[in-house]
Amino acid sequence: MSLQSSPHHVLVLNCGSSSLKFAILDATTSEEVISGLAERLGSSSPSVKYKYLGKKQLIELAPDQAHSAAINTLVSLINEHHLAENLIAVGHRVVHGGEHFTKSVLIDDDVIKGITQAATLAPLHGHANLLGIAAAQASFKGLPQVAVFDTAFHQTMGNVAYLYALPYKLYTDYGVRRYGFHGTSHYYVTGQTAALLNQPIKQSNFISAHLGNGCSVCAIKNGKSVDTSMGLTPLEGLMMGTRSGDIDPGLFNFLTTQLNYDAQQIDDLLNQQSGLLGISELSNDCRTIEEAAVAGNEKAILALEMFCYRLAKQIAAFMVPLQRLDALIFTGGIGENSDIIRDKVITQLSYLGLDCDSTANLAARFGTQGIISSHNAKTKAVVMPTNEEWVIALDAASIAQEL
Repeated sequence: MSLQSSPHHVLVLNCGSSSLKFAILDATTSEEVISGLAERLGSSSPSVKYKYLGKKQLIELAPDQAHSAAINTLVSLINEHHLAENLIAVGHRVVHGGEHFTKSVLIDDDVIKGITQAATLAPLHGHANLLGIAAAQASFKGLPQVAVFDTAFHQTMGNVAYLYALPYKLYTDYGVRRYGFHGTSHYYVTGQTAALLNQPIKQSNFISAHLGNGCSVCAIKNGKSVDTSMGLTPLEGLMMGTRSGDIDPGLFNFLTTQLNYDAQQIDDLLNQQSGLLGISELSNDCRTIEEAAVAGNEKAILALEMFCYRLAKQIAAFMVPLQRLDALIFTGGIGENSDIIRDKVITQLSYLGLDCDSTANLAARFGTQGIISSHNAKTKAVVMPTNEEWVIALDAASIAQEL
């Protein structure tokens, strides 16, 4: 089936607070038609970068233009390249679905209300998602709009895993609990890894490590999420690109009383100035830090060691709900491309029956899936490229075709 004649194209939108990632995919094949990123929206120099037919292009937007302008530019591109006739739906990545949304849904007024309520738990992401939905509804009035939630995959967690040891009323009255994120990624690589290992997903116990600028680990028992490292917000858990991950909550009192930080300064510190960037004092980009570490930069070496140690410790902790582990999965930009980090983490987890085949580990880069443990390893280590856009496209196409 050719791209131009396919009736199963889905426009996938992923709105951030100052960005809009988009792609049109064939939901039957995952083949990408066009993709791009609008960034620095609302600033003095917003732009849209996109790739079509193998060629990369850049469109400069007028100063201070935001999501609606980016959507309008996208509509123009779709019309210019005659891509609208095959679109059957628009799929929206929605970061926070709260407890209300346990699966992807067709967007209507009630869904908008639910997303708006959940947005208070992740205001930067949630409000941006709503902006994207509103702009897409105005521009693609004839197409079904579908919300796909980052939190949905983790709704199978039990209350011992998702509750905080806080007064119970904070949960019942305000929804304060652990939700988890990167759900579409963990869901996708779980299915792909089960297929790679030729074992039924309902009999598979995996630990999935999604490692990028944001990082999370998910414990998957018999194909379902039973625990994950992120919590109420995407800040909890692992050390990340610019996020601190787990800290002592007493730090808040110290920062406010001793250093006169206000709430916004603390938020910026923990979300934007910490993690790999904070320790290395170089970059949040793992590639830059690895190069500096090889050259002998002590802070870069420390940043990598901390990152791998905390990741290995979290993986080990998830043996409690799993008891048996079939495979450790690496995915995301760092997980798919950093053979150095994979080797360091696996070495620290050798007691779980994991090992690392150096040749296979080095070969599994740049979008290549594969088993990177030896044939004799009791537990498999797997590199599995994620494809969140395809998950969103599949769900959107499925819901659209039921209408």
